Amino acid sequence: MHYFLNDYSDGGHPDVLRALQKDSEVAELGYGKDSASREAESLILSLCRAPKGKVFFASGGTQANLVVAAALLKPFESIVAADTGHILHHEAGAIEATGHKVHGIAHHEGKVLPDALLQLLAQPQDEHLSRPRLLYLSQSTELGTVYSRSELEVLSEIAHSHNLLVYVDGARLGSATASKNSPPDLSELARLLDIFTIGGTKNGALFGEAIVIPNIALHADFPWHLKQRGALLARGRAIGVQFRELFREGLFFQLAESANQKAEELAAIFRKYDIPFAYQLASNQIFPVVPHTLIKHLKEQFHFYEWQKVSPSHSSIRLICSWWTPQESLSAMERAL
Repeated sequence: MHYFLNDYSDGGHPDVLRALQKDSEVAELGYGKDSASREAESLILSLCRAPKGKVFFASGGTQANLVVAAALLKPFESIVAADTGHILHHEAGAIEATGHKVHGIAHHEGKVLPDALLQLLAQPQDEHLSRPRLLYLSQSTELGTVYSRSELEVLSEIAHSHNLLVYVDGARLGSATASKNSPPDLSELARLLDIFTIGGTKNGALFGEAIVIPNIALHADFPWHLKQRGALLARGRAIGVQFRELFREGLFFQLAESANQKAEELAAIFRKYDIPFAYQLASNQIFPVVPHTLIKHLKEQFHFYEWQKVSPSHSSIRLICSWWTPQESLSAMERAL
């Protein structure tokens, strides 16, 4: 069987695994105070051009999201997200479990529409309603699309002018930064956003997300929220070592470019057969629209998601490539089509 189900079915990159093995041969401080975690923070903040920022590490994306929500919001404050947002559909109510409402608003191919955000913010706000405080964006989105620099600037300006903080869930930020759609780099994200994550789990690490906080006003109590939510690991070095290795010589970006390139090659195979796509190809996810009879045939050889029914006879499927996706899997798809 060939895997296009997700970008974390493979293990960690060999360089990351070697770094973990080597680091295990010495004793270090716990709870993220180890030298590897501090070096990883320095490397990330240097790329962000945010020397006064802070970086904290969590084990996974859902944990990072709920810690951010708990840390940034008062009990009566809420989050605004595209109605395709990961926090609305794929986290088992983790955000709501922190006591915060999530407003789902209109999108275009997974990207929040500025007019929809303005419409929500124009609604009356008083003590009888939850108060929007955090704009949640995914980069790349759940539909594989990527916010351009200008799109993110517009949304950030609207949010900040209405006293909203801006948070980007970067579980697939590597793939987004490697996109050809003029995405913002880390330094531009640090300038435009209050907080964002850099996903390691889906880009070469065994597990782990980096929570980057350029906004110094949000630093003070964050470690306490990490601890209370079970994210402050005693052996925090296990995440720090991985991010140090990913960012020390640009491995993070190389792996993301490889995943995107393989997705491009996979999309080209479907185009040979005039198969359309549900959404624009911009990252390591593609969504071909195929006959149901073909889906049944492909499932004999490939793991993937059936995404959405498009017509009585066709549905979109989601195929994801990673840095690890072997050429043989691409060749197998061409033979199967």
